[in-house]
Amino acid sequence: MTAPVPDDKLRLGGMALRNGLLVHGPTQWAAAVRARDGSIKVASGRKPDLGGNAAERVPGLRGVAKLAEAMTVIPLVKRALPEARLPMQDVRTLGAMGVAALAGQAVRRAAARSLAAREATVALISVAPALMALRTGDLAAYHGVEHKAIAAYEADGDAAEAGKEHDRCGSHLVAPMLTAAALGNVAMRRAGLRGPAAEAVVGLGSAAVAVEVFSWSERHPDSRLAGLLRRPGHGIQRAVGTREPTAEQLEVGSAALAEILRVEASSA
Repeated sequence: MTAPVPDDKLRLGGMALRNGLLVHGPTQWAAAVRARDGSIKVASGRKPDLGGNAAERVPGLRGVAKLAEAMTVIPLVKRALPEARLPMQDVRTLGAMGVAALAGQAVRRAAARSLAAREATVALISVAPALMALRTGDLAAYHGVEHKAIAAYEADGDAAEAGKEHDRCGSHLVAPMLTAAALGNVAMRRAGLRGPAAEAVVGLGSAAVAVEVFSWSERHPDSRLAGLLRRPGHGIQRAVGTREPTAEQLEVGSAALAEILRVEASSA
């Protein structure tokens, strides 16, 4: 069962950094990182408005708008907090992204497999760099910090005692997004469409589908289907996506949480 966000609490989301945590509120963002000298650095700012609220009642478009807003925050975080290390800010992960891109092209050129099998394989290859990123450094631990900090805030509990898995984690987008991308690419290629524009349309469409599936699951938390849809995401979190954080890492999460609550309150 998924507990809804209490009416007296802000709906918060976040993104784990390699050395800290970024938290999104309704209108603001806040980040805290552990600097090389051991101190905690904190920064915050207003989230860009790309029409996410205006598109709230438009299925498909609302998800893309919200994801775009979340992505535009990242350069703002780096500008305000240069010490922040992003999830993909690692030589090995960047190398894995390059290898995955080349492997995807090679699979698409292979004639031994059916078109559907090739696109399903390409979709799976595309997530390999993200999984590698979670396996290196402290990223998985800070992913656990994200879940524990937000869960504790919503339940008025202790972050150290909260679970490291969460039903609103972005990992629940992975399975529907990969499925939609594979099906979309099959349809695109059978229609004879090629090129960056067609691939961009499939990418945006698969993201929109994934967000709608995610939102439906949140609106129907006790249904059997919602449980099945969340199973791959929880499996990712359990296997590679999260790790129990240390007290020092939880301290960074507390700093990020305190800052987002402060700036959201001051902007109300």
